[in-house]
Amino acid sequence: MSRAVRIRLMAFVVLSAVGITYITASYLGVVDRVLGRGITVTASLPGSGGLYEGSEVTYRGVKIGKVSRMDATEEGVDVTVQLEDETRLPLDSKIYVHNLSAVGEQYLDFQPPDEDGPYAENGSRFQGDERSLPVDEGDLLVDLNQFVSSVDKESLQKVVKELGLMFNDSGDDLQRLLDGGSTFIAEAEAHTDETIQLLDNGLTVLRTQRGQKENIRRFARDLNTVTTMFRRNDGNLRTVLSATPGAARALDRMLRELEPTLPILLGDLISVGQIMATELDGLEQLLVTYPALISGGPTGSTADGYGHVNLQFDNAVPPCTQGYLPPSKWRSTQDLTDTEPADVNCTAGPPYAMRGHQYVPANRRNSASPGRVYSGTYDPSTGEVPGLVDTEGTPVKLRAPENLSVLGGDAWKWLLVGPVASR
Repeated sequence: MSRAVRIRLMAFVVLSAVGITYITASYLGVVDRVLGRGITVTASLPGSGGLYEGSEVTYRGVKIGKVSRMDATEEGVDVTVQLEDETRLPLDSKIYVHNLSAVGEQYLDFQPPDEDGPYAENGSRFQGDERSLPVDEGDLLVDLNQFVSSVDKESLQKVVKELGLMFNDSGDDLQRLLDGGSTFIAEAEAHTDETIQLLDNGLTVLRTQRGQKENIRRFARDLNTVTTMFRRNDGNLRTVLSATPGAARALDRMLRELEPTLPILLGDLISVGQIMATELDGLEQLLVTYPALISGGPTGSTADGYGHVNLQFDNAVPPCTQGYLPPSKWRSTQDLTDTEPADVNCTAGPPYAMRGHQYVPANRRNSASPGRVYSGTYDPSTGEVPGLVDTEGTPVKLRAPENLSVLGGDAWKWLLVGPVASR
């Protein structure tokens, strides 16, 4: 072996030893301590949680250092952490021990609420609690065993059997569902801004729904009542739904057949309604007086078994003929040709045709029932009609007669005596 080769081999050995020594020292933190690099902080935990010297230390999952030392205390464990130089770790960070893999390799993770300072320096201390430690595998296995033992095996078999029946022959449908989900996710990813806006608006809708929860619950109860009624009356509803089209067609056919005359009838009814609206007082008086008259009529029967009613009409003022067509110009009742209506009305002065708006007193021009001779309407509680008096000025009361059939053949006399005796 030549001298040059020996020199190269010795240089390789020396460089290899120096490299290995430097890497080992760097890994153990000797270089940082010697050079004064890095930040040393302490994390207090109620237990180790599976950490060991050399465990990784992360900042929200990003490696920033490692555990350099662990000391047991009365409250738990003080973990000395060697952070990388110039690490900006907020002092209000929470600390958690997580599993790095399924085989139980743990690491210490710092999770600050934000990135604002103040930041950790040499000697800073972080405090953890029970929530900082992962669930112990032994406790997890014991709890899992207790949970499995608490499940009824027969019921579990039924559930598994039902699940098998549910997913039987549904592979194609599940595949389409998964494919559709993948397509949906791809579309949402391609329209990120619209998806975020949709989620924000959905949050607003959900908050509104939460604020209206009582109204929604009330609506649901009312809707349940309605649907329950529909379910109980299903037969009747089906009958109505099946009969409605025929009835609608019949009604449509009837309206079409009445189309030439129905507008005229409705127009006449409008005219009649307008007249009745202006004569409400008189109609009320008629409806009050007529039943009383009819109820008293049968009690005035005579010995022959028949009731006698005498109506006397005042013919002191003969009918008005001035302003009307003479009999020679009257059309025959058989003449059905169209003609212009004649403008006829009574043109004679008083005492003829003492009706109409022109004869209404000035103080009652805008009131209903023009030309009424009394100012009030019938009061059922007293039987009086305000303003209606007899020839002597005594107020007249309208009283419904009692059953006078007990008087026998003399009951008709009460028609004469009753009004006098009731004053």
